[in-house]
Amino acid sequence: MRQIRRWGRWAVFGIVGLMLVCVASAFALTAVNWNFARPWLTRQVSQAIGRDLEMRGDLSLSWRWRPAVAAEAGSQRLGLPVLHVTALDLQISNPTWARSAQFASLGAIELDLALPPLLLHRIEIPSLNLIQPQLDLERGMDGRDNWSFPLPTTGTKPDWVVDLGILAFPAGAISYSDAREHTQLQLSVNTLTQTIPFADTLAEIHALAGHAPVAASATAAEAVQPPVQPYAMSLAVRGLYQGQAVNGQAKLGSVLFANDAHRPFPIQGDVHFGATHITLTGTLIDPARLAALDVRLGLSGASAANLYALTGINLPDTSAFAIDGRLVGTLKPGAISLSYDNFKGRVGGSDLHGTLLFQQGDPRPRLSGSLQSNVLQFSDLAPLVGADSNASKASRGDTFRQPDAKIIPAEPFHTDRWKAIDVDVNFVGRKIVRSADLPIQNLSTHLTMNAGVLTLDPLQFGVAGGTLDSTLRLDGSVEPLKAQLKLAVRHLKLKQLFPSYETKQSNFGEINGDTALSGTGNSFAALAGASNGELKLVITDGTISSTLLEEAGLNVGNVVVDKLFGNKDVKINCAASDFIATDGVLDTRFFALDTEDALITTTGSINLQTEQMNLTVRPQTKGVRILSLRSPLYVKGSFKRPDVGVDKLALALRGGAVLGLALLAPPAAIVPLLSPSHNENLPCAKIIGQMNAAPIAPPAGRRQRSLAPLDVTPGGPAAGALHSK
Repeated sequence: MRQIRRWGRWAVFGIVGLMLVCVASAFALTAVNWNFARPWLTRQVSQAIGRDLEMRGDLSLSWRWRPAVAAEAGSQRLGLPVLHVTALDLQISNPTWARSAQFASLGAIELDLALPPLLLHRIEIPSLNLIQPQLDLERGMDGRDNWSFPLPTTGTKPDWVVDLGILAFPAGAISYSDAREHTQLQLSVNTLTQTIPFADTLAEIHALAGHAPVAASATAAEAVQPPVQPYAMSLAVRGLYQGQAVNGQAKLGSVLFANDAHRPFPIQGDVHFGATHITLTGTLIDPARLAALDVRLGLSGASAANLYALTGINLPDTSAFAIDGRLVGTLKPGAISLSYDNFKGRVGGSDLHGTLLFQQGDPRPRLSGSLQSNVLQFSDLAPLVGADSNASKASRGDTFRQPDAKIIPAEPFHTDRWKAIDVDVNFVGRKIVRSADLPIQNLSTHLTMNAGVLTLDPLQFGVAGGTLDSTLRLDGSVEPLKAQLKLAVRHLKLKQLFPSYETKQSNFGEINGDTALSGTGNSFAALAGASNGELKLVITDGTISSTLLEEAGLNVGNVVVDKLFGNKDVKINCAASDFIATDGVLDTRFFALDTEDALITTTGSINLQTEQMNLTVRPQTKGVRILSLRSPLYVKGSFKRPDVGVDKLALALRGGAVLGLALLAPPAAIVPLLSPSHNENLPCAKIIGQMNAAPIAPPAGRRQRSLAPLDVTPGGPAAGALHSK
């Protein structure tokens, strides 16, 4: 027992002595002037990072308690003391290839170092504070960057682990340059002189955006408990990003609480990127780990396609747009999921609203959702296919210029972007307005993109009491692009197609037809110029006049009708056309118009590659009532500058020819569904009979065989079947 007590006393003396040694060492550690160690320390660090480190100011060490940690009950507890290291006026050099001599300049660096974890080969730094940092970040044309340090490796797993807690810099400046991305940015960070409550900034943003008061439009971020942190820092950015001018400001919460998973971190930004304007206000949850976000996001600009540089999502070319909605989601690396909920806005003169979901995945990210428009202006669809004017293209930042002599859009598809993301989106345009006189009732489509293959199936328009049903498949995964088009026109009512034309109020005629085309090329013009297939169209029981066709925009058709019939209404018994497309050349296998006064046939071709026409119209009068119908007509020239006259040559029709050829411009022809109520001995019986076969198209890249035209004269023979090779 006495021996045990003796050992106990020695143990107590040993522990007390060790504590006294530690305390004495601790005080001695802080009492020493550590500037003598600066040369040795800078040499060691310079050798480790492969750059020159210069420490111009004092180096000091002290002890302090670890920062207070908030417990669940709101009380505070203190941890063990940590070693507080301060170094003043540091300079770190850049590699020799960089444009700037200095990588970093620091007024001071302060860090806390926990000593016990060092026994476990763990470098634990609870806080790191950078005073007045100025950083120069550069990436060269060859891909090298100056922020990657060539740390020495031994080929084995490192024994030491670094754990960094809070990184803070109350004010500083960062410059970023990337030669390959044509990017040069200047970023400045400052501490606000007075913190701003999150609710105040949110109310200001809602007011500027024209939203209802905050209380009436609260988002989930506004209702989060505990309360959102106040704004404590400001940020400003200017320069160029991917060649586009950037200028913006933002407010953030304090970086001291950036890793607080229990209190939302506020963000607010207003950035101009080229012609695009971005506003956001909301919160991040645990931003140090990019856990989640909930923000109000507004986007506006000249074209949605300009967002590609920022988002990596291949959006279509559009008219000027402005939308606003709520963006929520998780930001876990490799599993990002973002939902743009219930956004509303305008594209050109059309309204747009819906929800889109972005999900990061393998092998590609995916964008899905649904979009709706209650009133869709027909003109706002033109930029989607590059059919707007050159002035319109320039206004939305598109550098491509449509050739002056061409009508079919020649703007190339961005197939290089199609493989970047998969898409599955439904769109409904409840009412499409082309003009007050010619309404297109609605539009609906299901758009998918999978591994570079774009499909619109179905693409459906409601037009003049009927429908245009089509399926379009563009395979951008191969070079050149391969396309397949099927189009069915059903029951278009002539009376509804021209509602303002008074003399047509008794017109009960219909347009029906089908198209099947295939082709290769990287634009609509290239596809049309290499197209193969068939186009069919039938019109029954109609009335036409040169005035009507002029109002409809058929500038060639109105000239032809005027030369044939003069400026009067002409009753149509039936009309039909059957075109064979071979390498972009439309040959008239069959083209006839039966009126009360004459049977009119058309032969020749339309070259979609050169946009040249060479057609001959031959009228056969019924009696001698119309002497002007004795001579054939020709039309030559281009789609834009047709030449119509009386000759023995040909008749050229832009957009389609007599009555309804506007439907051929896309190109789109049609299969007959209805037979007119005429005597079978009249020409219409044979005209309709020749149109019963459904159109076919060869696989993309293959061509049609030429074949003889059909004969619609009484007793004439019919041509053989269609083949491809």
